Amino acid sequence: MTVESTAARKPRSSAGSKSTAGKRTTTRKTPSGEPQLVQLLTPEGKRVKNAEYDKYVTGITPEELRALYRDMVLTRRFDAEATALQRQGELGLWASLLGQEAAQIGSGRALRDDDYVFPTYREHGVAWCRGVDPANLLGMFRGVNNGGWDPNGNNFHLYTIVIGSQTLHATGYAMGIAKDGADSAVIAYFGDGASSQGDVAESFTFSAVYNAPVVFFCQNNQWAISEPTEKQTRVPLYQRAQGYGFPGVRVDGNDVLACLAVTKWALERARGGEGPTLVEAFTYRMGAHTTSDDPTRYRGDEERLAWEAKDPILRLRRYLEAAHHADEGFFAELEAESEALGRRVREAVRAMPDPDHFAIFENVYADGHALVDEERAQFAAYQASFADAEGQGV
Repeated sequence: MTVESTAARKPRSSAGSKSTAGKRTTTRKTPSGEPQLVQLLTPEGKRVKNAEYDKYVTGITPEELRALYRDMVLTRRFDAEATALQRQGELGLWASLLGQEAAQIGSGRALRDDDYVFPTYREHGVAWCRGVDPANLLGMFRGVNNGGWDPNGNNFHLYTIVIGSQTLHATGYAMGIAKDGADSAVIAYFGDGASSQGDVAESFTFSAVYNAPVVFFCQNNQWAISEPTEKQTRVPLYQRAQGYGFPGVRVDGNDVLACLAVTKWALERARGGEGPTLVEAFTYRMGAHTTSDDPTRYRGDEERLAWEAKDPILRLRRYLEAAHHADEGFFAELEAESEALGRRVREAVRAMPDPDHFAIFENVYADGHALVDEERAQFAAYQASFADAEGQGV
């Protein structure tokens, strides 16, 4: 099953109904009503052929397939542990990737060591692929570090909280390595909500004009906090690339093989001097936007249950079992490994110090500021009130 890619610098009509004044353009649908996209593994775990992208995964071995499965399982495990730790007061916040494992692991494993990654704040699976210790991710959400890893040591930039701004950083970096003549590529991750930011539009403009070797990887999980995608765009997100003059493609974001193949293709284009590509990984955020969010207030169980049937991990497991690429021993060993990872992450977080409550007042102004001094004093008095109450037995 495939979707037509938007061709670079060639005008093409939208995939769907014709766009006319007052009418909404829509993407083409399969007979089942699903949007058409690049897919190599069905939700039932059946391998389907794709003339354009098969070559990027044809040589994949059973060992490599098991490794992809392992990546997704372990990523989901430490993500679940982080959510539990936040609920228990050990983290200030956590942005879960539940449901998006295939998009992140597939694209992350498509990268070469010399490629550079600009993440947002939910790319825990990509961080795993780049060798970043999960404990460092959790330390940032605990407030005891600003990331805890050397971006240049892993070619994985620090998390970016400001929505969409990392796409500009990625574009500038890509323009720089192109001028240096480096044979590498850059990938920028962002969500469907960030696609509405002006920074993203500006990134598309500059990357196209300067033919920058950058892949824009949009994880369309269909909800920008409580805002559905249909409130963000009148056309499928991948089609936006057409207006800037570079290719866009929509891939099944719950299919790790398809994400691997499409990202490899896009990275090869970038390294070969063919410029940017927009990849829209059509997936679903199974949990809350962050642990401060309650998704039951804006979406129903029916939608969530429908996407649970497309679970990326279960999909690959079905394929592994049907192809006899993995046995019960493999799955049992992996379960034990995932539990060990969960314990290690929990112990690492609990061994971390409490964050410095007064660090937020530092470096706000280069030379200090009277208002900041006043706010610091007020906060100090507030903190002291807890000690006074405890001393009085309250």
